[in-house]
Amino acid sequence: MLLKNKLGLSDEIELAKEEERITKIKAIQLFETGELNKFEVGTFKGLAQIHKYLFEDIYDFAGKIRTENISKSNFRFASAMYLESALKQIDKMPQSNFDEIIEKYVEMNIAHPFREGNGRSTRIWLDMIFKKELGKVVDWSKVNKEDYLLAMERSPIKNTEIKVLLKDALTNKINDREVYIKGIDASYRYEGYNLFNISDLNNN
Repeated sequence: MLLKNKLGLSDEIELAKEEERITKIKAIQLFETGELNKFEVGTFKGLAQIHKYLFEDIYDFAGKIRTENISKSNFRFASAMYLESALKQIDKMPQSNFDEIIEKYVEMNIAHPFREGNGRSTRIWLDMIFKKELGKVVDWSKVNKEDYLLAMERSPIKNTEIKVLLKDALTNKINDREVYIKGIDASYRYEGYNLFNISDLNNN
């Protein structure tokens, strides 16, 4: 489904290319201006600030909680009806060590609070938590993309894989521009979202 966008684009591939180009430019601005350091760390508010900054030139819903229900393959992300409540619970989750941080990251992924752009925004959010709590970030160039996507798909049931994958990729290069930028590579993002109605939940 082609998302309504501010760019006036009607081709899905063209929109994806422009989305990647623009969000990378905006992410660099976030990093180089230090604006990112002004955002809350480890809260939905902070994540929404990141998402709004990255996507505000593309979508009207930038930084806003989705009102649609979405799914990927056979997995349904958190129902829009209960999303605000779920996000409040995630805000309360501890983040004092590696395991707690990943568990919080997995729960935010399950919530998938935005209609589009969850992956890129949430990886920056994750690195902000790692940087604050552990003095480290993920070097995404060391994370195999296919392994990552598979691990994230399985993480709601078992988070061991994603923990191992990301722990092995941690680095203390917290101010390295290239390490930072790798986290918004569009190749890591989830694709093929499906929309469904609240009534669909009651029929399954």
